[in-house]
Amino acid sequence: MLRPDYPITTDRIILRPFTPADLDALNSFQSRADVARYLYWGPRSRAESAAALAKRVHSSTISQDGQFLAVAVELTATGQLIGDLNLEYLSAEHRQGEIGFVFHPDHHGKGLALEAATELLRLGFEELGLHRIIGRCDGRNTASKALMERLGMRQEAHLRENEIVKGVWTDELVYAMLEDEWKATR
Repeated sequence: MLRPDYPITTDRIILRPFTPADLDALNSFQSRADVARYLYWGPRSRAESAAALAKRVHSSTISQDGQFLAVAVELTATGQLIGDLNLEYLSAEHRQGEIGFVFHPDHHGKGLALEAATELLRLGFEELGLHRIIGRCDGRNTASKALMERLGMRQEAHLRENEIVKGVWTDELVYAMLEDEWKATR
Protein backbone atom coordinates (compact mmCIF):
# COMPACT_ATOMS: atom_id res chain seq x y z
CA MET A 1 0.00 0.00 0.00
CA LEU A 2 1.15 3.52 -0.74
CA ARG A 3 -0.26 6.42 1.22
CA PRO A 4 2.25 9.27 0.79
CA ASP A 5 2.89 11.62 3.66
CA TYR A 6 1.65 14.78 1.95
CA PRO A 7 2.69 17.42 1.27
CA ILE A 8 6.01 16.36 -0.22
CA THR A 9 8.24 19.38 -0.62
CA THR A 10 11.41 19.94 -2.62
CA ASP A 11 13.35 23.13 -3.17
CA ARG A 12 10.85 24.59 -5.63
CA ILE A 13 7.71 22.45 -5.68
CA ILE A 14 5.08 20.83 -3.52
CA LEU A 15 3.54 17.46 -4.37
CA ARG A 16 0.07 16.93 -2.97
CA PRO A 17 -3.26 15.24 -3.70
CA PHE A 18 -5.58 16.86 -6.21
CA THR A 19 -8.62 18.75 -4.92
CA PRO A 20 -11.79 19.93 -6.71
CA ALA A 21 -10.38 23.48 -6.53
CA ASP A 22 -7.71 22.49 -9.07
CA LEU A 23 -10.10 22.46 -12.02
CA ASP A 24 -9.26 25.83 -13.57
CA ALA A 25 -5.51 25.33 -13.26
CA LEU A 26 -5.66 21.75 -14.57
CA ASN A 27 -7.81 22.78 -17.52
CA SER A 28 -5.43 25.65 -18.28
CA PHE A 29 -2.95 23.12 -19.61
CA GLN A 30 -5.13 20.10 -20.46
CA SER A 31 -7.08 22.29 -22.90
CA ARG A 32 -3.98 23.17 -24.91
CA ALA A 33 -3.29 21.48 -28.24
CA ASP A 34 0.48 21.63 -27.65
CA VAL A 35 0.06 19.72 -24.38
CA ALA A 36 -2.21 17.03 -25.84
CA ARG A 37 -0.20 16.68 -29.05
CA TYR A 38 1.50 13.40 -28.09
CA LEU A 39 -1.12 12.11 -25.65
CA TYR A 40 -3.97 9.69 -26.33
CA TRP A 41 -6.52 12.42 -25.71
CA GLY A 42 -7.00 15.71 -27.48
CA PRO A 43 -7.34 19.15 -25.90
CA ARG A 44 -9.90 18.79 -23.14
CA SER A 45 -12.96 20.91 -22.56
CA ARG A 46 -13.63 22.15 -19.03
CA ALA A 47 -16.14 19.30 -18.57
CA GLU A 48 -13.57 16.72 -19.73
CA SER A 49 -10.96 18.15 -17.36
CA ALA A 50 -13.56 18.01 -14.56
CA ALA A 51 -14.14 14.31 -15.25
CA ALA A 52 -10.38 13.65 -15.30
CA LEU A 53 -9.96 15.65 -12.08
CA ALA A 54 -12.71 13.66 -10.33
CA LYS A 55 -10.69 10.49 -10.91
CA ARG A 56 -7.51 12.16 -9.66
CA VAL A 57 -9.15 13.47 -6.50
CA HIS A 58 -9.99 9.89 -5.54
CA SER A 59 -6.54 8.53 -6.42
CA SER A 60 -4.34 9.76 -3.59
CA THR A 61 -3.39 6.25 -2.39
CA ILE A 62 -2.63 2.86 -3.94
CA SER A 63 -3.72 -0.39 -2.33
CA GLN A 64 -3.90 -2.89 -5.23
CA ASP A 65 -2.95 -3.67 -8.82
CA GLY A 66 -4.54 -1.48 -11.45
CA GLN A 67 -4.83 1.60 -9.26
CA PHE A 68 -2.90 4.78 -9.87
CA LEU A 69 -1.59 7.50 -7.63
CA ALA A 70 -2.38 10.99 -8.93
CA VAL A 71 -0.16 13.78 -7.67
CA ALA A 72 -0.61 17.53 -8.19
CA VAL A 73 2.55 19.59 -8.63
CA GLU A 74 2.48 23.19 -7.46
CA LEU A 75 5.10 25.90 -7.26
CA THR A 76 6.19 26.58 -3.70
CA ALA A 77 6.61 30.30 -4.39
CA THR A 78 3.11 30.91 -5.79
CA GLY A 79 0.94 27.86 -5.01
CA GLN A 80 0.15 27.58 -8.74
CA LEU A 81 -0.69 24.09 -10.06
CA ILE A 82 1.79 23.41 -12.88
CA GLY A 83 1.82 19.64 -13.31
CA ASP A 84 0.05 16.33 -13.12
CA LEU A 85 1.94 13.16 -12.19
CA ASN A 86 0.75 9.59 -11.96
CA LEU A 87 2.16 6.30 -10.77
CA GLU A 88 0.21 3.24 -11.87
CA TYR A 89 0.57 -0.01 -9.93
CA LEU A 90 0.87 -2.49 -12.79
CA SER A 91 1.58 -5.67 -10.81
CA ALA A 92 1.95 -6.47 -7.12
CA GLU A 93 3.28 -9.94 -7.92
CA HIS A 94 6.02 -8.59 -10.18
CA ARG A 95 6.39 -5.31 -8.24
CA GLN A 96 6.05 -3.16 -11.36
CA GLY A 97 4.71 0.31 -11.96
CA GLU A 98 4.53 3.00 -14.61
CA ILE A 99 5.02 6.75 -14.30
CA GLY A 100 3.46 9.52 -16.35
CA PHE A 101 3.67 13.29 -16.30
CA VAL A 102 2.08 16.33 -17.92
CA PHE A 103 3.27 19.89 -17.22
CA HIS A 104 2.10 23.33 -18.22
CA PRO A 105 4.34 24.53 -21.09
CA ASP A 106 5.07 27.78 -19.27
CA HIS A 107 7.14 25.71 -16.86
CA HIS A 108 9.04 23.52 -19.33
CA GLY A 109 12.83 23.68 -19.45
CA LYS A 110 13.31 24.69 -15.81
CA GLY A 111 13.99 21.27 -14.28
CA LEU A 112 10.68 21.26 -12.40
CA ALA A 113 9.41 18.09 -14.10
CA LEU A 114 12.71 16.38 -13.25
CA GLU A 115 12.37 17.45 -9.62
CA ALA A 116 8.78 16.18 -9.44
CA ALA A 117 9.31 12.92 -11.35
CA THR A 118 12.33 12.08 -9.18
CA GLU A 119 10.02 12.22 -6.16
CA LEU A 120 7.52 10.01 -7.98
CA LEU A 121 10.23 7.40 -8.60
CA ARG A 122 11.22 7.64 -4.92
CA LEU A 123 7.62 6.95 -3.89
CA GLY A 124 7.46 3.95 -6.21
CA PHE A 125 10.74 2.38 -5.21
CA GLU A 126 11.12 3.37 -1.56
CA GLU A 127 7.53 3.52 -0.34
CA LEU A 128 5.58 1.15 -2.60
CA GLY A 129 8.50 -1.28 -2.87
CA LEU A 130 8.50 -1.58 -6.65
CA HIS A 131 11.23 -3.56 -8.42
CA ARG A 132 10.77 -1.95 -11.85
CA ILE A 133 9.19 1.27 -13.07
CA ILE A 134 8.56 2.03 -16.72
CA GLY A 135 7.66 5.16 -18.64
CA ARG A 136 6.28 5.28 -22.17
CA CYS A 137 5.96 8.06 -24.70
CA ASP A 138 5.17 8.77 -28.31
CA GLY A 139 8.41 8.47 -30.30
CA ARG A 140 8.05 12.08 -31.47
CA ASN A 141 7.88 13.42 -27.92
CA THR A 142 11.49 14.50 -27.50
CA ALA A 143 10.78 16.35 -24.23
CA SER A 144 9.40 13.26 -22.48
CA LYS A 145 12.20 11.12 -23.89
CA ALA A 146 14.80 13.57 -22.58
CA LEU A 147 13.14 13.74 -19.16
CA MET A 148 13.16 9.96 -18.74
CA GLU A 149 16.83 9.88 -19.74
CA ARG A 150 17.65 12.66 -17.21
CA LEU A 151 15.84 10.60 -14.57
CA GLY A 152 18.33 7.80 -15.28
CA MET A 153 15.82 5.55 -17.00
CA ARG A 154 17.15 3.57 -19.95
CA GLN A 155 15.43 3.00 -23.23
CA GLU A 156 14.38 -0.63 -23.49
CA ALA A 157 12.27 -0.54 -26.64
CA HIS A 158 11.48 1.48 -29.71
CA LEU A 159 8.27 0.03 -31.08
CA ARG A 160 7.88 1.11 -34.70
CA GLU A 161 4.42 2.23 -35.78
CA ASN A 162 2.77 0.09 -33.12
CA GLU A 163 -0.29 2.27 -32.52
CA ILE A 164 -2.60 4.56 -34.39
CA VAL A 165 -2.92 7.72 -32.32
CA LYS A 166 -5.26 10.43 -33.57
CA GLY A 167 -5.35 8.76 -36.97
CA VAL A 168 -1.57 8.49 -37.42
CA TRP A 169 0.75 5.51 -37.00
CA THR A 170 3.15 6.37 -34.18
CA ASP A 171 6.24 4.86 -32.66
CA GLU A 172 6.33 4.20 -28.92
CA LEU A 173 9.41 4.45 -26.73
CA VAL A 174 9.61 2.40 -23.53
CA TYR A 175 11.99 3.41 -20.75
CA ALA A 176 12.62 1.61 -17.46
CA MET A 177 14.54 1.72 -14.22
CA LEU A 178 15.15 -1.11 -11.76
CA GLU A 179 15.20 -0.76 -8.00
CA ASP A 180 18.95 -1.46 -7.90
CA GLU A 181 19.55 1.26 -10.48
CA TRP A 182 17.53 3.68 -8.37
CA LYS A 183 19.54 2.79 -5.25
CA ALA A 184 22.80 3.31 -7.14
CA THR A 185 21.80 6.90 -7.93
CA ARG A 186 20.98 7.80 -4.32
